[in-house]
Amino acid sequence: MGATTTIAIISDTHLPRGSRELPARCVELCRGADLILHAGDLAAPEVLDALEALGPPTHAVAGNVDPPALHERLPAQRVVEVGEVRIGMVHDAGPAAGRMARMQARFGGVDAVVFGHSHIPLHETAVVAGHPFQLFNPGSPTDRRRQPHHTMGLAHVRGDEVGFEHVRL
Repeated sequence: MGATTTIAIISDTHLPRGSRELPARCVELCRGADLILHAGDLAAPEVLDALEALGPPTHAVAGNVDPPALHERLPAQRVVEVGEVRIGMVHDAGPAAGRMARMQARFGGVDAVVFGHSHIPLHETAVVAGHPFQLFNPGSPTDRRRQPHHTMGLAHVRGDEVGFEHVRL
């Protein structure tokens, strides 16, 4: 079945803002991952540059607060292939009602969709035609809004399976 690939997942960093920065634990997990995914609202090109400088390949999508310079560098949505697993990425997956079906239709054939925007950690699963499908929002490591904790996510890919977890920072 092969080795396990670890993916660090963040979104809605909204940096720089005052003295706010990525928590040390978040940086450590990103640096130690095989891949980094950022689901938008970086807020400045320097944030993407800093993530890319951590070492692992970084894939990101543009968010609604990202400036034109980031929209020029990043797509609004993308699909990342990790081994046999395909993960769709978009910043805003829309309202909760109908989200699962909407993301399945938008990203046909993927195993999961990672998104952000709400700053609310979320992990939902469904089985469609015998195939598991997951939605994952990591929350935010820097801007928790009304959530009790800053969070990020980790995904573990092995063969054709992917599992997600939230990490409280």
